[in-house]
Amino acid sequence: MSDFFQTGAIATLHRLGRPEIERLEHQLVEYASESPIALVLPCHIRELGTKALRGIVRELKQVPYLKQIVVGIDGATKRRDWLRARRIFGQLPQQPVLLWNDGPRMQALRRKLDDAELSAGPGGKGRNVWLCFGYVLASEESRMVALHDCDIVTYNRELLARLCYPVAHPSLGFDFCKGYYSRVTDQLNGRAMRLLITPLLRALKSLLGSHPFLVYLDTFRYPLAGEFALDIDLVRRVRIPYDWALEVGVLAEVYRNCSPRAICQSELCDVYDHKHQELSARDAEKGLNKMAVDIVKSLYRRMAAEGIKLDAGLFDSLLITYNRQAEDTLRFYSADATINGLRYPRHEEELAVATFVRSIRAATEAFQKDPLWTPLLPNWNRIQSALPNFLDELRTAVSLDNQSA
Repeated sequence: MSDFFQTGAIATLHRLGRPEIERLEHQLVEYASESPIALVLPCHIRELGTKALRGIVRELKQVPYLKQIVVGIDGATKRRDWLRARRIFGQLPQQPVLLWNDGPRMQALRRKLDDAELSAGPGGKGRNVWLCFGYVLASEESRMVALHDCDIVTYNRELLARLCYPVAHPSLGFDFCKGYYSRVTDQLNGRAMRLLITPLLRALKSLLGSHPFLVYLDTFRYPLAGEFALDIDLVRRVRIPYDWALEVGVLAEVYRNCSPRAICQSELCDVYDHKHQELSARDAEKGLNKMAVDIVKSLYRRMAAEGIKLDAGLFDSLLITYNRQAEDTLRFYSADATINGLRYPRHEEELAVATFVRSIRAATEAFQKDPLWTPLLPNWNRIQSALPNFLDELRTAVSLDNQSA
Protein backbone atom coordinates (compact mmCIF):
# COMPACT_ATOMS: atom_id res chain seq x y z
CA MET A 1 0.00 0.00 0.00
CA SER A 2 1.26 3.47 -0.89
CA ASP A 3 1.40 6.47 1.41
CA PHE A 4 -0.96 9.36 0.68
CA PHE A 5 1.48 12.28 0.90
CA GLN A 6 0.98 15.13 -1.58
CA THR A 7 4.38 16.25 -2.83
CA GLY A 8 3.59 19.84 -3.75
CA ALA A 9 3.20 21.60 -7.08
CA ILE A 10 0.92 19.02 -8.74
CA ALA A 11 -1.64 16.43 -7.61
CA THR A 12 -0.39 12.95 -6.71
CA LEU A 13 -2.89 10.12 -7.18
CA HIS A 14 -1.84 7.17 -5.06
CA ARG A 15 -2.54 3.48 -5.39
CA LEU A 16 -4.38 2.80 -2.12
CA GLY A 17 -5.99 -0.41 -0.96
CA ARG A 18 -6.73 -3.41 -3.15
CA PRO A 19 -6.61 -3.08 -6.97
CA GLU A 20 -10.05 -2.49 -8.51
CA ILE A 21 -9.35 -2.99 -12.20
CA GLU A 22 -12.94 -3.95 -13.03
CA ARG A 23 -14.33 -0.74 -11.51
CA LEU A 24 -11.75 1.42 -13.31
CA GLU A 25 -12.38 -0.25 -16.67
CA HIS A 26 -16.16 -0.07 -16.29
CA GLN A 27 -15.96 3.67 -15.65
CA LEU A 28 -13.45 4.17 -18.45
CA VAL A 29 -15.84 2.52 -20.92
CA GLU A 30 -18.43 5.11 -19.86
CA TYR A 31 -16.01 8.06 -20.05
CA ALA A 32 -14.62 6.90 -23.40
CA SER A 33 -18.03 7.30 -24.99
CA GLU A 34 -17.57 11.07 -24.58
CA SER A 35 -13.75 11.24 -24.74
CA PRO A 36 -12.46 8.40 -26.97
CA ILE A 37 -9.01 7.14 -25.93
CA ALA A 38 -6.04 6.35 -28.18
CA LEU A 39 -3.06 4.29 -27.02
CA VAL A 40 0.29 5.00 -28.67
CA LEU A 41 2.96 2.29 -28.56
CA PRO A 42 6.46 3.21 -29.82
CA CYS A 43 8.03 -0.12 -30.76
CA HIS A 44 11.40 -1.09 -32.22
CA ILE A 45 11.64 -4.14 -34.43
CA ARG A 46 13.99 -5.72 -31.85
CA GLU A 47 11.08 -5.90 -29.38
CA LEU A 48 8.95 -8.15 -31.60
CA GLY A 49 8.74 -11.64 -30.15
CA THR A 50 10.07 -10.67 -26.72
CA LYS A 51 8.47 -11.88 -23.51
CA ALA A 52 7.58 -8.29 -22.61
CA LEU A 53 5.70 -7.61 -25.85
CA ARG A 54 3.89 -10.95 -25.72
CA GLY A 55 2.65 -10.05 -22.26
CA ILE A 56 1.55 -6.58 -23.37
CA VAL A 57 -0.41 -7.99 -26.31
CA ARG A 58 -2.03 -10.58 -24.05
CA GLU A 59 -3.17 -7.92 -21.58
CA LEU A 60 -4.34 -5.44 -24.23
CA LYS A 61 -6.68 -8.09 -25.68
CA GLN A 62 -8.78 -7.66 -22.53
CA VAL A 63 -8.93 -3.84 -22.51
CA PRO A 64 -12.48 -2.75 -23.46
CA TYR A 65 -12.29 1.06 -23.57
CA LEU A 66 -9.69 1.93 -26.24
CA LYS A 67 -10.92 3.58 -29.42
CA GLN A 68 -7.52 3.32 -31.15
CA ILE A 69 -4.20 1.59 -30.77
CA VAL A 70 -1.49 3.26 -32.84
CA VAL A 71 1.88 1.46 -33.02
CA GLY A 72 4.99 3.16 -34.40
CA ILE A 73 7.40 0.57 -35.82
CA ASP A 74 11.07 1.62 -35.96
CA GLY A 75 13.88 -0.40 -37.52
CA ALA A 76 11.75 -2.34 -40.03
CA THR A 77 14.02 -1.68 -43.00
CA LYS A 78 12.91 -4.92 -44.70
CA ARG A 79 9.37 -5.64 -45.82
CA ARG A 80 9.31 -8.99 -44.06
CA ASP A 81 9.98 -7.21 -40.74
CA TRP A 82 7.03 -4.90 -41.41
CA LEU A 83 4.75 -7.82 -42.22
CA ARG A 84 5.88 -9.63 -39.08
CA ALA A 85 4.99 -6.60 -36.98
CA ARG A 86 1.54 -6.48 -38.57
CA ARG A 87 0.97 -10.16 -37.80
CA ILE A 88 1.93 -9.78 -34.14
CA PHE A 89 -0.19 -6.69 -33.47
CA GLY A 90 -2.96 -8.02 -35.71
CA GLN A 91 -3.89 -10.38 -32.85
CA LEU A 92 -5.47 -7.46 -31.00
CA PRO A 93 -9.24 -7.12 -31.31
CA GLN A 94 -8.95 -3.31 -31.34
CA GLN A 95 -7.53 -3.55 -34.92
CA PRO A 96 -4.42 -1.43 -34.29
CA VAL A 97 -2.96 0.85 -36.93
CA LEU A 98 0.80 0.55 -37.50
CA LEU A 99 3.16 3.24 -38.76
CA TRP A 100 5.98 1.88 -40.93
CA ASN A 101 8.43 4.62 -39.98
CA ASP A 102 11.18 3.26 -42.22
CA GLY A 103 8.91 2.43 -45.14
CA PRO A 104 9.06 4.28 -48.48
CA ARG A 105 5.86 6.28 -47.94
CA MET A 106 6.93 7.61 -44.54
CA GLN A 107 10.39 8.39 -45.88
CA ALA A 108 8.80 10.45 -48.66
CA LEU A 109 6.75 12.38 -46.10
CA ARG A 110 9.86 13.11 -44.03
CA ARG A 111 11.61 14.43 -47.13
CA LYS A 112 8.67 16.78 -47.63
CA LEU A 113 9.14 18.03 -44.07
CA ASP A 114 12.86 18.52 -44.70
CA ASP A 115 12.11 20.55 -47.84
CA ALA A 116 9.85 22.81 -45.77
CA GLU A 117 12.60 23.20 -43.11
CA LEU A 118 10.46 21.30 -40.61
CA SER A 119 12.74 18.32 -40.05
CA ALA A 120 11.43 15.35 -38.05
CA GLY A 121 14.97 14.75 -36.82
CA PRO A 122 16.90 11.46 -36.66
CA GLY A 123 15.25 8.15 -35.87
CA GLY A 124 14.46 7.24 -32.28
CA LYS A 125 11.67 7.10 -29.74
CA GLY A 126 11.02 10.84 -29.90
CA ARG A 127 10.39 10.89 -33.64
CA ASN A 128 8.37 7.68 -33.38
CA VAL A 129 6.06 9.19 -30.75
CA TRP A 130 5.78 12.46 -32.71
CA LEU A 131 4.66 10.66 -35.88
CA CYS A 132 2.16 8.54 -33.94
CA PHE A 133 0.71 11.68 -32.37
CA GLY A 134 0.41 13.15 -35.85
CA TYR A 135 -1.56 10.13 -37.02
CA VAL A 136 -3.92 10.34 -34.02
CA LEU A 137 -4.59 13.98 -34.91
CA ALA A 138 -5.05 13.11 -38.59
CA SER A 139 -7.54 10.33 -37.84
CA GLU A 140 -9.74 12.63 -35.69
CA GLU A 141 -11.08 9.64 -33.73
CA SER A 142 -9.81 10.30 -30.18
CA ARG A 143 -9.96 13.06 -27.59
CA MET A 144 -7.03 11.90 -25.46
CA VAL A 145 -3.85 9.87 -25.89
CA ALA A 146 -2.02 7.49 -23.54
CA LEU A 147 1.51 6.26 -24.19
CA HIS A 148 3.74 3.55 -22.81
CA ASP A 149 6.76 1.53 -23.97
CA CYS A 150 6.79 -2.01 -25.38
CA ASP A 151 9.49 -3.42 -23.08
CA ILE A 152 7.55 -3.57 -19.79
CA VAL A 153 8.13 -7.05 -18.42
CA THR A 154 5.59 -6.66 -15.58
CA TYR A 155 2.80 -5.10 -17.69
CA ASN A 156 -0.84 -5.49 -16.67
CA ARG A 157 -4.17 -3.83 -17.50
CA GLU A 158 -4.24 -1.91 -14.24
CA LEU A 159 -1.21 0.13 -15.33
CA LEU A 160 -3.02 1.39 -18.43
CA ALA A 161 -6.30 2.04 -16.60
CA ARG A 162 -4.64 4.10 -13.87
CA LEU A 163 -2.74 6.05 -16.52
CA CYS A 164 -5.85 6.90 -18.57
CA TYR A 165 -8.32 7.48 -15.75
CA PRO A 166 -7.26 10.95 -14.50
CA VAL A 167 -7.46 12.54 -17.97
CA ALA A 168 -10.52 10.57 -19.10
CA HIS A 169 -12.58 11.37 -15.99
CA PRO A 170 -14.88 14.29 -16.92
CA SER A 171 -14.83 15.92 -13.47
CA LEU A 172 -11.22 15.68 -12.29
CA GLY A 173 -9.98 18.45 -14.56
CA PHE A 174 -6.61 17.00 -15.59
CA ASP A 175 -5.10 17.51 -19.05
CA PHE A 176 -1.89 15.60 -18.36
CA CYS A 177 -1.04 12.57 -16.25
CA LYS A 178 2.45 11.21 -15.64
CA GLY A 179 2.88 7.66 -14.39
CA TYR A 180 5.14 6.69 -11.51
CA TYR A 181 6.13 3.50 -9.67
CA SER A 182 9.03 1.97 -7.78
CA ARG A 183 11.73 0.17 -9.77
CA VAL A 184 12.69 -2.67 -7.46
CA THR A 185 13.74 -6.29 -8.04
CA ASP A 186 16.30 -7.80 -5.67
CA GLN A 187 17.90 -4.34 -5.69
CA LEU A 188 16.98 -0.72 -6.39
CA ASN A 189 16.91 0.08 -10.11
CA GLY A 190 16.28 3.38 -11.91
CA ARG A 191 19.81 4.76 -11.56
CA ALA A 192 19.31 7.75 -13.87
CA MET A 193 16.39 8.98 -11.79
CA ARG A 194 17.80 8.17 -8.35
CA LEU A 195 21.41 9.19 -8.87
CA LEU A 196 21.20 11.88 -11.57
CA ILE A 197 17.87 13.69 -11.84
CA THR A 198 16.89 14.05 -8.19
CA PRO A 199 20.34 15.01 -6.82
CA LEU A 200 20.87 17.39 -9.76
CA LEU A 201 17.53 19.16 -9.28
CA ARG A 202 18.16 19.53 -5.58
CA ALA A 203 21.67 20.81 -6.20
CA LEU A 204 20.22 23.43 -8.54
CA LYS A 205 17.59 24.40 -5.96
CA SER A 206 20.27 24.83 -3.31
CA LEU A 207 22.19 27.17 -5.64
CA LEU A 208 19.29 29.06 -7.25
CA GLY A 209 16.54 28.86 -4.66
CA SER A 210 13.10 27.34 -5.12
CA HIS A 211 12.41 28.45 -8.68
CA PRO A 212 8.88 27.29 -9.68
CA PHE A 213 10.19 25.27 -12.63
CA LEU A 214 12.71 23.36 -10.50
CA VAL A 215 10.10 22.77 -7.80
CA TYR A 216 7.72 21.46 -10.47
CA LEU A 217 10.25 18.95 -11.85
CA ASP A 218 11.31 17.82 -8.39
CA THR A 219 7.66 17.16 -7.48
CA PHE A 220 7.46 14.22 -9.91
CA ARG A 221 8.26 10.95 -8.20
CA TYR A 222 9.59 9.37 -11.38
CA PRO A 223 10.27 12.09 -13.98
CA LEU A 224 11.88 9.58 -16.37
CA ALA A 225 8.85 7.27 -16.49
CA GLY A 226 7.88 6.56 -20.10
CA GLU A 227 4.15 6.44 -19.36
CA PHE A 228 1.95 9.52 -19.72
CA ALA A 229 -1.51 10.52 -20.92
CA LEU A 230 -2.65 13.86 -22.31
CA ASP A 231 -5.61 15.67 -23.80
CA ILE A 232 -5.71 15.92 -27.60
CA ASP A 233 -5.42 19.73 -27.56
CA LEU A 234 -2.15 19.37 -25.65
CA VAL A 235 -0.95 16.88 -28.27
CA ARG A 236 -1.26 19.67 -30.84
CA ARG A 237 0.75 22.18 -28.82
CA VAL A 238 3.67 20.36 -27.22
CA ARG A 239 7.06 20.05 -28.90
CA ILE A 240 8.70 16.65 -28.48
CA PRO A 241 12.48 16.14 -28.26
CA TYR A 242 13.87 13.49 -30.59
CA ASP A 243 16.79 12.58 -28.29
CA TRP A 244 17.03 10.69 -24.97
CA ALA A 245 15.46 13.63 -23.12
CA LEU A 246 11.95 12.79 -24.32
CA GLU A 247 10.42 12.37 -20.86
CA VAL A 248 11.99 15.48 -19.27
CA GLY A 249 11.32 17.47 -22.45
CA VAL A 250 7.63 16.55 -22.39
CA LEU A 251 7.37 17.57 -18.72
CA ALA A 252 8.91 20.94 -19.56
CA GLU A 253 6.52 21.44 -22.49
CA VAL A 254 3.55 20.57 -20.30
CA TYR A 255 4.76 23.11 -17.73
CA ARG A 256 4.83 25.73 -20.48
CA ASN A 257 1.40 24.87 -21.89
CA CYS A 258 -0.67 23.83 -18.84
CA SER A 259 -1.83 25.19 -15.52
CA PRO A 260 -0.33 23.19 -12.62
CA ARG A 261 -3.91 22.45 -11.52
CA ALA A 262 -4.38 20.46 -14.74
CA ILE A 263 -1.28 18.27 -14.18
CA CYS A 264 -1.09 15.13 -12.04
CA GLN A 265 0.98 12.01 -11.47
CA SER A 266 -0.59 8.61 -10.92
CA GLU A 267 0.88 5.55 -9.22
CA LEU A 268 0.42 2.82 -11.83
CA CYS A 269 1.35 -0.52 -10.30
CA ASP A 270 2.92 -2.41 -7.45
CA VAL A 271 5.89 -3.83 -9.40
CA TYR A 272 7.54 -2.45 -12.54
CA ASP A 273 10.46 -3.75 -14.53
CA HIS A 274 11.66 -3.22 -18.07
CA LYS A 275 14.81 -3.30 -20.17
CA HIS A 276 17.85 -1.96 -18.31
CA GLN A 277 20.34 0.30 -20.05
CA GLU A 278 24.07 -0.27 -19.70
CA LEU A 279 25.94 2.49 -17.85
CA SER A 280 28.63 2.83 -20.58
CA ALA A 281 30.92 4.65 -18.20
CA ARG A 282 33.68 5.00 -20.81
CA ASP A 283 31.52 6.03 -23.79
CA ALA A 284 29.45 9.22 -23.67
CA GLU A 285 27.63 8.19 -26.87
CA LYS A 286 25.96 5.09 -25.43
CA GLY A 287 23.68 3.86 -22.65
CA LEU A 288 22.94 5.80 -19.49
CA ASN A 289 25.95 8.01 -20.11
CA LYS A 290 24.45 9.29 -23.38
CA MET A 291 21.01 9.55 -21.78
CA ALA A 292 22.42 11.64 -18.94
CA VAL A 293 24.16 14.07 -21.32
CA ASP A 294 20.95 14.60 -23.33
CA ILE A 295 18.82 15.02 -20.20
CA VAL A 296 21.13 17.60 -18.64
CA LYS A 297 21.38 19.57 -21.89
CA SER A 298 17.60 19.59 -22.13
CA LEU A 299 17.32 20.76 -18.53
CA TYR A 300 19.77 23.63 -19.15
CA ARG A 301 17.83 24.78 -22.22
CA ARG A 302 14.53 24.76 -20.36
CA MET A 303 16.00 26.61 -17.40
CA ALA A 304 17.39 29.29 -19.71
CA ALA A 305 13.98 29.57 -21.40
CA GLU A 306 12.44 30.17 -17.96
CA GLY A 307 14.79 33.12 -17.46
CA ILE A 308 17.27 31.39 -15.15
CA LYS A 309 20.76 32.80 -15.63
CA LEU A 310 23.31 30.09 -16.39
CA ASP A 311 26.91 31.24 -16.16
CA ALA A 312 30.36 29.75 -15.60
CA GLY A 313 30.22 30.32 -11.85
CA LEU A 314 26.96 28.40 -11.55
CA PHE A 315 28.30 25.52 -13.60
CA ASP A 316 31.47 25.27 -11.50
CA SER A 317 29.49 25.24 -8.25
CA LEU A 318 26.94 22.80 -9.67
CA LEU A 319 29.41 19.95 -10.16
CA ILE A 320 30.58 20.19 -6.55
CA THR A 321 27.06 20.59 -5.16
CA TYR A 322 25.70 17.72 -7.25
CA ASN A 323 28.50 15.45 -6.09
CA ARG A 324 27.69 16.23 -2.45
CA GLN A 325 23.96 15.67 -2.99
CA ALA A 326 24.66 12.39 -4.75
CA GLU A 327 26.89 11.19 -1.89
CA ASP A 328 24.06 11.84 0.56
CA THR A 329 21.66 10.06 -1.79
CA LEU A 330 23.90 6.97 -1.84
CA ARG A 331 23.77 6.78 1.93
CA PHE A 332 19.97 7.15 1.97
CA TYR A 333 19.45 4.42 -0.62
CA SER A 334 21.92 2.12 1.12
CA ALA A 335 19.84 2.39 4.29
CA ASP A 336 16.61 1.90 2.32
CA ALA A 337 17.97 -1.26 0.70
CA THR A 338 19.29 -2.60 4.00
CA ILE A 339 16.01 -2.29 5.91
CA ASN A 340 14.18 -4.02 3.05
CA GLY A 341 16.72 -6.84 2.69
CA LEU A 342 17.75 -5.80 -0.82
CA ARG A 343 21.15 -6.12 -2.42
CA TYR A 344 22.98 -2.77 -2.63
CA PRO A 345 26.04 -2.79 -4.94
CA ARG A 346 27.71 0.28 -3.46
CA HIS A 347 30.67 0.25 -5.86
CA GLU A 348 28.38 0.19 -8.92
CA GLU A 349 26.34 3.06 -7.46
CA GLU A 350 29.52 5.08 -6.86
CA LEU A 351 30.64 4.35 -10.42
CA ALA A 352 27.29 5.60 -11.74
CA VAL A 353 27.65 8.87 -9.83
CA ALA A 354 31.22 9.35 -11.14
CA THR A 355 29.93 8.71 -14.67
CA PHE A 356 27.09 11.20 -14.24
CA VAL A 357 29.57 13.85 -13.07
CA ARG A 358 31.34 13.44 -16.41
CA SER A 359 27.99 13.50 -18.19
CA ILE A 360 27.08 16.80 -16.52
CA ARG A 361 30.45 18.25 -17.49
CA ALA A 362 30.00 17.13 -21.11
CA ALA A 363 26.48 18.55 -21.22
CA THR A 364 27.72 21.84 -19.75
CA GLU A 365 30.43 22.16 -22.41
CA ALA A 366 27.95 21.40 -25.19
CA PHE A 367 25.43 23.94 -23.86
CA GLN A 368 28.03 26.69 -23.48
CA LYS A 369 29.27 26.02 -27.02
CA ASP A 370 25.80 26.31 -28.58
CA PRO A 371 23.05 27.37 -26.15
CA LEU A 372 20.50 27.83 -28.97
CA TRP A 373 20.75 24.27 -30.30
CA THR A 374 17.60 22.27 -29.62
CA PRO A 375 16.36 18.73 -30.37
CA LEU A 376 12.72 19.85 -30.19
CA LEU A 377 10.52 18.86 -33.12
CA PRO A 378 7.95 21.39 -34.38
CA ASN A 379 4.52 21.04 -32.82
CA TRP A 380 1.63 19.85 -34.98
CA ASN A 381 -0.04 23.25 -35.04
CA ARG A 382 3.00 24.57 -36.90
CA ILE A 383 3.05 21.62 -39.29
CA GLN A 384 -0.61 22.24 -40.17
CA SER A 385 0.06 25.94 -40.68
CA ALA A 386 3.03 25.37 -42.99
CA LEU A 387 1.70 22.25 -44.78
CA PRO A 388 -2.13 22.27 -44.56
CA ASN A 389 -2.47 18.92 -46.36
CA PHE A 390 0.25 17.06 -44.48
CA LEU A 391 -1.99 15.29 -41.96
CA ASP A 392 -4.24 14.07 -44.77
CA GLU A 393 -1.19 12.76 -46.60
CA LEU A 394 0.05 11.07 -43.41
CA ARG A 395 -3.31 9.38 -42.87
CA THR A 396 -3.37 8.17 -46.48
CA ALA A 397 0.20 6.84 -46.34
CA VAL A 398 -0.48 4.92 -43.12
CA SER A 399 -3.71 3.51 -44.54
CA LEU A 400 -1.97 2.26 -47.69
CA ASP A 401 0.85 0.68 -45.66
CA ASN A 402 -1.69 -1.16 -43.49
CA GLN A 403 -3.66 -2.39 -46.52
CA SER A 404 -0.73 -3.74 -48.53
CA ALA A 405 -0.14 -7.48 -48.41
